[in-house]
Amino acid sequence: MTFSYTHLGPKEVDFVAVAAEDELANGERLFVEIDEYTIVVFNIAGQFFAIHDVCSHDDGPVGEGELDKYQIICPRHGARFDVRDGTVKSLPAIIDIPAYPVRIADGMIEVGIPHDE
Repeated sequence: MTFSYTHLGPKEVDFVAVAAEDELANGERLFVEIDEYTIVVFNIAGQFFAIHDVCSHDDGPVGEGELDKYQIICPRHGARFDVRDGTVKSLPAIIDIPAYPVRIADGMIEVGIPHDE
């Protein structure tokens, strides 16, 4: 099962506004909860990305980890994930994490959450 949601189309997600675009400065991150999803939104050089705040290695939070370009480093065991698409980049994790589509609409950062099945 793949966990990357970044390739879902607009008809497959519901976009939820999480903050005004100017509230998330370059290099900053924002933690939000939408329904059962705990999400971290990043502004990297004016581009916005969102991932689930979980390390697939041990189910702990990953969002507080250090950023190295587009990779977040898990603060506990050092697994790396690409914030653009949730793909795992280094051990000890071997499973991708969810990544969500992000758009800017009317000055608001919106995160796309998959429709309920």
